[in-house]
Amino acid sequence: MKGGGNVTEITEFILLGFSDFPRITAMLFIIFLLIYITTLTWNLCLIILIRMDSHLHTPMYFFLSNLSFIDLCYVTSTVPKQLFSFFHEKQTISFVGCVVQYFFFSLLVTSESCLMTAMAYDRYVAICNPLLYSSIMSPTICVRMVMGSYMGGLTCSLSQICASWQLHFCGPNVIRHFFCDITQLIHLSCTNTFFSEVLLAILATIFGIMNALVIVISYVYILLSIMKITSTKGRYKAFNTCASHLTAVSLFYISAVFVYLRSSSGVSSSFDRFASMSYIVVIPMLNPLIYSLRSKEIKDAMKRLQKKRGTC
Repeated sequence: MKGGGNVTEITEFILLGFSDFPRITAMLFIIFLLIYITTLTWNLCLIILIRMDSHLHTPMYFFLSNLSFIDLCYVTSTVPKQLFSFFHEKQTISFVGCVVQYFFFSLLVTSESCLMTAMAYDRYVAICNPLLYSSIMSPTICVRMVMGSYMGGLTCSLSQICASWQLHFCGPNVIRHFFCDITQLIHLSCTNTFFSEVLLAILATIFGIMNALVIVISYVYILLSIMKITSTKGRYKAFNTCASHLTAVSLFYISAVFVYLRSSSGVSSSFDRFASMSYIVVIPMLNPLIYSLRSKEIKDAMKRLQKKRGTC
């Protein structure tokens, strides 16, 4: 803490994490560790498989490999810190460390939201304009869409970080979460937070609601196109190409909206912390599994890889 006149400014925070559940600390540590290792393994294997198999060098799998890269970075921004905190009764983090952690978390979660929107557009073009798919989704356009997703995440994250630097803290310094969430910082600030709250609402509208709206519109057109297909086999094949993405998007947005609507007051309950695990820890682990189980191309690529290993 720094003292200035009659005001004491807080420069570090205590991450509560799951320290108020001492009886299940060992079990939570094992769960977090297993999920983290599984997430890294599955996503890394999917990236390598897509990279090695030329049959998967298509726009859809190019986007999927970037999604896997974001997911493994995503969990790394929060989970290692939580794993370390299980061995300490009170886990402190400096204001700078808190801001840095949220910077990467916000960057990655916003980039994932934008990338899922790009993937929805890719599915829309593939089903609604199959004859023009190759020309519309050219390699150059795909790279630009991915770079645009990262730039969107960077813009959102930097905006929030610039606003957080204007906050001052002189009261309680306990963050009732297992990572530094901007809503918690706003709640703990002893200065006027109107600008930060308005900025957060604007960014949530642009990068959250607008992305979700584009995805919904894309799938409305996709559904209408599928309904025009006369054969049952053709409908099933068309639906199967976007079922995995629709499942991943639904899990991501439903869990994120549920948690952030409950935590908008800045007060995080024990239930909210466990619920946050769904989109912060669990979903990055499930994404490669969701796409792999429903993708015939990935299954075939795995078989080809096994044959090559057997031949060698």
